[in-house]
Formats: sequence, structure tokens, C-alpha cells
Amino acid sequence: MQGPACTVGHVRVAVLVSGTGTILDAMLGRGVPVALVLADRPCAGLEVATHNKVATRLVDRRKFGGFGRSFDRRAYTVALTEALVSAEIDLVVMAGFGTVLAQPIHDAFGGRILNTHPALLPAFPGWHAVEAALEAGVKVTGCTVHLATLETDAGPILAQEAVRVEDGDTVESLHERIKAVERRLYPETVQKLLAELATSGRKEQ
Repeated sequence: MQGPACTVGHVRVAVLVSGTGTILDAMLGRGVPVALVLADRPCAGLEVATHNKVATRLVDRRKFGGFGRSFDRRAYTVALTEALVSAEIDLVVMAGFGTVLAQPIHDAFGGRILNTHPALLPAFPGWHAVEAALEAGVKVTGCTVHLATLETDAGPILAQEAVRVEDGDTVESLHERIKAVERRLYPETVQKLLAELATSGRKEQ
């Protein structure tokens, strides 16, 4: 299964969501041309998309074993990837997406899947990056936008910005300042990549 080739001047972006849709809202507010919002569970992100008249698709984990050990990750990934390919998506943007995906999506969209992480990778990879930064006593952490690969938080880094750790910070207060940076840096990085893809497409003509 292969993703479609990028069309000149019309790169189709899909945003994958699982939660409130705040990153999606930031993307839309900064003019990212989102063609599809896809969720792995019913969530407020789908409502954000509908409010902004963006097409939505629910590929529900509950139909693939849910959230326990019976979850069929590969079958779920195949179904999600087929939905993206059928929508002629060029670029996949993960925005608080709560499901780790398997190899098939990387086969179809390798080098065209973006993710964001609340730390300055390679420091503090994994699900508890903000807690880990506080426990380590660092003075600076931040936000990283990177290409997603099969190995979690290990793909090429596209952009980073530092966030200072303040005295008395909690996980919640630090994470909120990181998210404020994320909501600006992530859309900016997507826009830059879209421009590069469009330019590359023109050169290939």
C-alpha cells in the first residue's frame, strides 16, 4: 500500500486526534489546509473539525479490541492507513493521537508523518516527558516537532524550542507552557514542510 504522490499546490493534510483538539484548532487558526481529521475514539477533536467544516473519520479502536491486551494494532493500523490513502492524503500530522501505530502506515507514508513531543529530544522520550524533566531537575526543557518512525520519539527532528523550568513548577504548569509553544511551533513547522513539498513537486514536473 502506498500513499499518493503530492500534487503541486494542493498538498492534502490529515490530522490524527484523540482528545480535545487544541492542536488541531491551532493548526486551523494558522491556516494549515486540513483536508481530513481522523480519530481513534469519539472525542472533542472531531467536534472542532465539524465546527470548522473539515471532513471527519472515526476509525474506532473498540472495533479492533479496544484498549486492552486484545487490541489488534496491526489490523487497526491497516484500516487507518486505508482510510488515509482513500482520502488521497499526502501529509499525516499526529496531534495528541493516543494510539501507537504499526509498520503499515510507515510503509505508506514514510517520511510524511509528523508528531510533537513535550521535551527537547533525544532527552526524555516516552509518555511521561514532563514528569521526567521535573524529576531530573533540569533547568530547561521544551518542545520538539519530529518525523514519526516505528521507534517512538526517535525520528528526525524538524524543529525545537526551549522552555525554561521555573521554581515551583508542577507537571501541569510546566506542561501548559510547553503546550503554548507547541501550538505555535507545530503549525509553523507544518507550513514550512508544506511549502517544501509544493516546491519539490514543481521541480519534479
